[in-house]
Amino acid sequence: MRLDKWLKVSRLIKRRTVANEACDNQRVTANGRPVRASYEVKEGDLLELRFGERTVKVEVLVVADNVGKNDAAAMYREVL
Repeated sequence: MRLDKWLKVSRLIKRRTVANEACDNQRVTANGRPVRASYEVKEGDLLELRFGERTVKVEVLVVADNVGKNDAAAMYREVL
């Protein structure tokens, strides 16, 4: 699954266009490397998202097309 879609489905970013812009501005890295929105997310990937002053690091646990609102947080685990 594409990174921009996964970020939207997992609800880390609310809209796919915002996820696209974050990738274009190199605010998203996968396994330590800046990635484009078309990057294919795999289970076990370590993603780092920078939102202004805040940085979120997550490990991808599940890659699924459709996930309910209550199950979205189970798609990733926050890494400290």
